[in-house]
Amino acid sequence: MTEPAERTGKQDLRRRMLMARRGRDATEVERAGHGLAEQAAALVERVGASTVAAYLAVAAEPETGLLIDRLSAQGITVLLPLVRNGNGNDLDWAAFAPGETQAGRLGLMEPTGPPLGVTAIQSAEVICCPGLGGSIEGHRLGRGGGFYDRALARALPAALRCLMLYDDEVLADVPNEPHDQLVDVLVTPTRTITTSAGRH
Repeated sequence: MTEPAERTGKQDLRRRMLMARRGRDATEVERAGHGLAEQAAALVERVGASTVAAYLAVAAEPETGLLIDRLSAQGITVLLPLVRNGNGNDLDWAAFAPGETQAGRLGLMEPTGPPLGVTAIQSAEVICCPGLGGSIEGHRLGRGGGFYDRALARALPAALRCLMLYDDEVLADVPNEPHDQLVDVLVTPTRTITTSAGRH
């Protein structure tokens, strides 16, 4: 049985984007983190969010630690994902506290606080999502596990969905499938781009 063209196209694009990520050096990753913190913090302020769902970047993902520290210092509750045994490809959430993280499953850094459940994402007014690429139409290229598609499907419709990328990961087109969740904003170290997803 052949795979749908959209799925094959996604897999090919995912491989190319991962290879490009591996070529980024530590200086570029850190520099991107400073820009992302500025761009995303401005979005959070504009929305007036009191709770933000985010994630701690790993490997060559654009650095998010600066953003998380900044939001936390402002008294904003930051929820970080937990990958739990028995949860399948689903995300639990826990509140971030400075200095209270540990290595979790799939190489992620996770908060050590108590799990709040998969529906905790419904308290977030802004959701910062990881991804390998995104399009102006609001399509997000993830890593293929479906974790964030499930989480976003559970979030409240009014939540602002932000995809965190490097500048050159804003793409003309991203192959998509019916279950893929759209994002509202592409956030890069130098730009904040409202997509045409039309969710708000």
